[in-house]
Amino acid sequence: MVPYLLNLIYLLLLLLATPWLIVQAVRKGKYREGYAAKFLGIVPRRTSIKKCLWLHAVSVGEVNLLAPLLKMIERERPEWECVISTTTMTGMELAKKKYPQITVFYCPLDFSWAVKAAMRRIRPDVLVLAELELWPNLITTAKRRGARVAVVNGRLGEKSFRGYRRIRPLVAGLMQKIDLVAAQDETYAERFRALGARPEAVHVTGSMKYDDAQTDRNNAATRRLAELAGFADDDVVLLAGSTQEPEEEMALETFRQLSPRWPRLRLVLVPRHPDRFDTVAKLLDVSGVPWQRRTVLGCETASGLSPTPDPRPPSLAPRVLLVDVVGELGAWWGTARIAFVGGSMGSRGGQNMIEPAAYATAVSFGPNTWNFRDVVAAMLEHDAAVVVRDGAEFTRFVRCCLEQPDYAAELGRRGQSLVISQLGATERTFELINSFRSDNS
Repeated sequence: MVPYLLNLIYLLLLLLATPWLIVQAVRKGKYREGYAAKFLGIVPRRTSIKKCLWLHAVSVGEVNLLAPLLKMIERERPEWECVISTTTMTGMELAKKKYPQITVFYCPLDFSWAVKAAMRRIRPDVLVLAELELWPNLITTAKRRGARVAVVNGRLGEKSFRGYRRIRPLVAGLMQKIDLVAAQDETYAERFRALGARPEAVHVTGSMKYDDAQTDRNNAATRRLAELAGFADDDVVLLAGSTQEPEEEMALETFRQLSPRWPRLRLVLVPRHPDRFDTVAKLLDVSGVPWQRRTVLGCETASGLSPTPDPRPPSLAPRVLLVDVVGELGAWWGTARIAFVGGSMGSRGGQNMIEPAAYATAVSFGPNTWNFRDVVAAMLEHDAAVVVRDGAEFTRFVRCCLEQPDYAAELGRRGQSLVISQLGATERTFELINSFRSDNS
């Protein structure tokens, strides 16, 4: 009876949200694809008899998060077959680009008929949920078909915890069905237990976000992008990444104030969402600052760079670059000496600041970083980042880094040391998944 009640609730919520969904589809191009998978569970049909892990990653952040785990599975258990589901268009685009050898599809919405159809077609042995995705029908159907359910890189923020606690009688039964919770820290682990997760299923493994961080600025992807952008060795790259409004304008204003005194200062803007690329382009147009798009520089292929027919000489390259492609931010961070991690001035709750820290970049971010509260606390405790509360503070931070390069270098060194000290969560998570599959192998 419960699945049918949930179906009714979902349908009512969908009906109420339809006007908003239509507006988003028209204005921003969202929610225009994947209907067969989402509403009917018509996902790719798996034909092999290999043991299968279905890994669900909601969007871009979770898709990136899975990279170290997938690498370890490929190395240690090549006989396993992995498939990835995602929810958003940007997540789908990145997953296909990042994991071309893996089947990727839209996750069905939590209607009972859709998840049952998807389960029949995928036939997973393990359903792996990145961070926290408590969909009752999805989890219940997986268990009924004999699959194990694991939450990896488990995170349960204070706000979510309070919300789930209000309906604990309903949540507890669902938590009991989860075979493994690999939590980022003991605070999150205790919250999972408080909501009804079995104590023996909950383990503290650390955050896998650290494990995929690249620490070598000389890696091939970063070198190629620096060459593509025409960066010289003495350029000081200021990169504002995963930004939302008004963070691009803030970074641009800082650049305009400081660039006359520091002619080697370069600015790279990487908006969080593709639907804002054109908006930021218009902002740059009216600023009067010479700039260019990443997409006019050429593209990367398996054999290296595929340049535009008439590439601009590096000496003439504009000092401001708009990265209007998805999936390159991780490598672009390696070009930066000074970083601002976006989504932290508004209501988004921050974005991943581990990547720039791993490159020993001088990292800053705004005051609103609750999505990465544990990471931020560790970075601030180790004096490995600076919080800037507005554009004026950001400008002062960048000026300080330019005037005192030793200060910027030391800030970056502390950040990189912190990241290195946190490595190993992926291996611990893999061992737990590997151990509870042993009786099915």
